[in-house]
Amino acid sequence: MLDRLKSIEDRYEKLNELLSDPEVVNDPKKLREYSKEQSDLQETVEAYRRYRSASEQLSDAKAMLEEKLDADMREMVKEEISELQEEIESLTDQLKVLLIPKDPNDDKNVIMEIRGAAGGEEAALFAGNLYRMYSRYAELQGWKTEVMEANTTGTGGYKEIIFMINGSGAYSRLKYENGAHRVQRVPETESGGRIHTSTATVACLPEAEEVEVDIHEKDIRVDTFASSGPGGQSVNTTMSAVRLTHLPTGVVVSCQDEKSQIKNKEKAMKVLRARIYDKFQQEAQAEYDQNRKSAVGTGDRSERIRTYNFPQNRVTDHRIGLTIQKLDQILEGKLDEVIDALIVEDQASKLQEAES
Repeated sequence: MLDRLKSIEDRYEKLNELLSDPEVVNDPKKLREYSKEQSDLQETVEAYRRYRSASEQLSDAKAMLEEKLDADMREMVKEEISELQEEIESLTDQLKVLLIPKDPNDDKNVIMEIRGAAGGEEAALFAGNLYRMYSRYAELQGWKTEVMEANTTGTGGYKEIIFMINGSGAYSRLKYENGAHRVQRVPETESGGRIHTSTATVACLPEAEEVEVDIHEKDIRVDTFASSGPGGQSVNTTMSAVRLTHLPTGVVVSCQDEKSQIKNKEKAMKVLRARIYDKFQQEAQAEYDQNRKSAVGTGDRSERIRTYNFPQNRVTDHRIGLTIQKLDQILEGKLDEVIDALIVEDQASKLQEAES
């Protein structure tokens, strides 16, 4: 571990030199690339330096015990040794986590897709609740939300809604939301007061850059059609809606949220790129995971991951056995307690795998 940390520190120092090199300063691409790499290494390097400093202080303190000291001084040195040993132990745990290979998608924006599943209109309403929950969470994080495509129902729910969340580290926080979400509550339309169970599915895709997914124009079929639903007089009169079909993979994306065909095509391309990138990632992950399955996991979209129980104000994440009696707060976007627990579990699983 210490050899790896020393090589990381050496690379960090090399990046410091490169970032002051006039040739790099005048090359925006290299400057951006090296700045990001340095930023990614900074926390690890700072923790390693604290670890090294504490280790040196511990060595000096132990050497002092070999000298002739009065009783008070000896007690002070023993106390310092105890504190330094605790600090080193804490820093060792921190460094082990920092050395876990980072998900290359963690810093990316995300495209989230929420669909009402089992439960008809109630499932569509629940999809609306989830969209609001993630929108509020994004707002609390200082991130921006942009709707890419929405298929609404007459009562305010969503058969499907696709939206982008722009923000540093958005994917690192939201990637655990993939899967089936279940709600248990009495529907507003239910006169008998019986609790119904409905589901909605969530997919969280990292936004893919053009360089990461090579899509050729000849591989895309573009269809245009008239928009439907709310939107004013232009609805059903202009061919502004766009459907893109990626012929090699069969991935299809439609967008009619904007009145401009050009803007709809731009949005659809972002979603198409993300879905194709995700498809390749899912296939690679499935091959890697065929003999093991993570406790948290982000691959199986059909897996029921969480239950939202309204009568008991309870949220349960089934992957880690976490139950919180704060449904009202969570639906207002206060998701950090759940997400933090999932991250800790994921890190623990990866540490155990690395050490086995």
